[in-house]
Amino acid sequence: MSKNRIATKRKSSLRIAAVLLGTSILAGLPQAAQAQEAPAAPAEAPATIQSIAVSGSQRLEPDTIRSYIKLRVGQAYTQQAADQALKDLFATELFSDVQIRNDGGNVTITVKENPVINRIILEGNKRLKEDKILPEIKLAPRQIFTRSKVRADVARIIELYKRQGRFAASVEPKMVLLDQNRVDIVFEIQEGPKSKVRKINIIGNEMFDDGDLKDEMVTKETGLTKIFSSGTSYDPDRMAFDQQKLRQFYLTKGYADFRIVSAVAELTPDKKDFILTYVVEEGQRYKFGDVKVDSQLRDFDSDRLAAQLPMKKGDWYDAKMVEDTIEKLNETAGAFGYAFADVRPNYDRNKDDLSMGITFQIAEAPRVYVEKIDVNGNTLTQDKVVRREFRLAEGDAFNSLQVKRSTSRINSLGYFQEKFEIEQKPGSAPDRIVLEANVEEKPTGELQLSAGYSSLEKLIFQGSVQQRNFRGRGQTIGLSLSYSNYSKSAEISFTEPYLFDRNVSLGFNVYRRDYNSFNYLNNDRNTTYKQATTGFQLRAGIPLTEYVSAVGSYTFNIDDVTLDKAQFFTNRQNPPTFECDPLLAGRYLCEAIGKRTSSILGLSLIYDSLDSRVRPSRGRAASVTAEFAGLGGSVKYGRLRANAAQYWPLAKGWIFSVRGEGGLIKSFENRGAGVDPVRLTDRFYLGEPEMRGFDIRGVGPRVIRQSIIADANGNPQVITDRNSVIDDALGGRYYYLGHLELEIPLGSGARELGLRPSIFLDAGAVWGVKRPLLQSSPFPNGIFIPARDSTGNALYQQVDTVTQTTNTDGTTSCTIATVSQVTSPTSAVVLPCVPTGLTAGVNTALGSSVAPFQEIFQGNSPRPRVSIGIGVNWNSPFGPFRIDFAKVLLKRPGDDTKSFTFNVGTQF
Repeated sequence: MSKNRIATKRKSSLRIAAVLLGTSILAGLPQAAQAQEAPAAPAEAPATIQSIAVSGSQRLEPDTIRSYIKLRVGQAYTQQAADQALKDLFATELFSDVQIRNDGGNVTITVKENPVINRIILEGNKRLKEDKILPEIKLAPRQIFTRSKVRADVARIIELYKRQGRFAASVEPKMVLLDQNRVDIVFEIQEGPKSKVRKINIIGNEMFDDGDLKDEMVTKETGLTKIFSSGTSYDPDRMAFDQQKLRQFYLTKGYADFRIVSAVAELTPDKKDFILTYVVEEGQRYKFGDVKVDSQLRDFDSDRLAAQLPMKKGDWYDAKMVEDTIEKLNETAGAFGYAFADVRPNYDRNKDDLSMGITFQIAEAPRVYVEKIDVNGNTLTQDKVVRREFRLAEGDAFNSLQVKRSTSRINSLGYFQEKFEIEQKPGSAPDRIVLEANVEEKPTGELQLSAGYSSLEKLIFQGSVQQRNFRGRGQTIGLSLSYSNYSKSAEISFTEPYLFDRNVSLGFNVYRRDYNSFNYLNNDRNTTYKQATTGFQLRAGIPLTEYVSAVGSYTFNIDDVTLDKAQFFTNRQNPPTFECDPLLAGRYLCEAIGKRTSSILGLSLIYDSLDSRVRPSRGRAASVTAEFAGLGGSVKYGRLRANAAQYWPLAKGWIFSVRGEGGLIKSFENRGAGVDPVRLTDRFYLGEPEMRGFDIRGVGPRVIRQSIIADANGNPQVITDRNSVIDDALGGRYYYLGHLELEIPLGSGARELGLRPSIFLDAGAVWGVKRPLLQSSPFPNGIFIPARDSTGNALYQQVDTVTQTTNTDGTTSCTIATVSQVTSPTSAVVLPCVPTGLTAGVNTALGSSVAPFQEIFQGNSPRPRVSIGIGVNWNSPFGPFRIDFAKVLLKRPGDDTKSFTFNVGTQF
């Protein structure tokens, strides 16, 4: 009979008298009770069972307990039958103790039922939370406690920790007895450290050193350089995958006989680390022998196909090239309508000359037609939105290239989860196929919000909301707002991609944009000019071919460019006018002010073969846009812009892209001598965010106004500190911009977080503006600009009356009492005394003084500016997040640099 130790345990602030059972008790087997009966006389026959009584049961009915055994009334009672009854009752795992007693044929079964589990308690689990452990174990509240389940659950928890790489984990189960035959089960967990891979040994490799082979593996040796790597922990599945990686590496290098003799993982005695040992046999290196194609398809010429195969006789054998060739032949067969073509390679291995001949056999197959197209999984998106992207219709001949193109177009919608593929299933006959688009919708609304506060701009707010699948019809509708002390804008947009269910798109934008151009002087931000633009744009597009489309647009803008009159305007005498003063504003700003209207016609030709417009990984895109302003309005110019992009998947997760753009603008106006024909607000600008590493409008022509002060010896000294000069970007008539970017894959954990880092190189320039007329104010006194009245006369301050007082020491003081503005430089008022600093009979000229300065013109060069850096895209819980760190390698005098930028939004 089992014995329990009594212990006291406090849980949830309650004192519970309990018996704490150790692991040895829970894991032990119950000691079988011996049947107690009076020893029968050797000469007596076995007693006949007269009755079977059950005592000690609480939850189970006596009849239920009797049904578990084979003893029956009227049978002979034997020791063997009693022992079997004990075994049967213990096998139910419902009882912790059982006794059987026979008293002259009256059999009594005394049981002690196993307790009911009140709750399961986990202690010490920090790396694995309860929601990861409890669903994996068998024990649960309100179940009957059994020792076998405890043992199984202990093993299961340890197994869960082993999957996490914690092979030193231990679990000690304990039981706390409660009233009413209830218990709490406590699993005390010692998680232990995560077991790392201390060493990887490779035995048998002669042609490649250990470092080359370890680079192919996912598992890495622990070390300082791998401190952030997720591949240093031991994982049996990862180890099996590494064996496949080794085989693939050798097979691509021509070692067709390569095999892994053994792969062993040994746990160190301290259970902290593993040592992995691979024993390999490299074998001989093979070259391709005769490579042939044996096609049973009537549309395929075997000799012509063989001539186009990538491998040639004498090349080193490459198993990956063979696999790619099989896939390519299948795609080629699919393009001719053979959806179920069977391409099999037959190998002819010659160990004498170490050659590997291959014959690609293409079995005969029927042409296939599309029987049906099914769209599944779309709850919001209408079927027609998906179906209209299919390049095949029901009844068409099957074409694998068109299926691939359909997949790319559906992915480009951006309405569904990534990795979407059109499934191909057999139809009702051998020459029929069913295409299934099993989509999984994702949020297509996008909300971007940013807010902040600075001492210069005060409150900053930017927000936009866009729904790219409005009402499930594929329509795009958007609203954006921004506000700060220096910029305000509002815009509404709408696009219908299929007008009246025809392949014609139509869209419009209506906007109002108020922009204050600014510069910095030390820490003070100064507004240079204000531009208010109100306008709209209409767009219509039609496809010309599968990959080429044309988009026409009409834009009408009303622009008003102004300067602060109190800061930049003065009265001129000939003729008397109140106008912009180049000494205060700069001639280039004075030329920009005024109201004008722009009526712009545009036409774009667009080529797009990307596999996805949302996150492309292969394909190319290009566009050319021509705009003409002059059909009405007050502005006349022609503008041409072009851009192109190419994406290559280099390896799994590695995506390399090249993007470029450029443009030029030519004015059809004559704005006078010395004035650039293209207005300041119509030129091209370059900087953040287009070119990382540079500030907003930080690249290109600019006028820098530098102050001149006197040094210690009274000589002129030019202030060149970038924070102490006035810097105005002028833009240019020509520009180009290029990007090289490589997206780098991370481990599975980083992919689950949505992290996609990349390294990039940006290069570009903007130039071509006409050299402006520069201003200067001479050293040391600068320039005085007199104030004038409405008729252009210079104004003076005249002292009309003074106050004369006698001081305590007997001297007199003379102070100004009243003054007036006059147009005469001499005073007609005779004063009894003259205040200090004034001259008798002379009035003081009114106006403003312009301190000594000089203007320089910089940045008007087509030489490239180059920056490199690293960026990270993150699908954060707050929405899409992009952060970039850039280092400028090449710049020109005058360029403004900036090392860090980020942007954040969210989706709904």
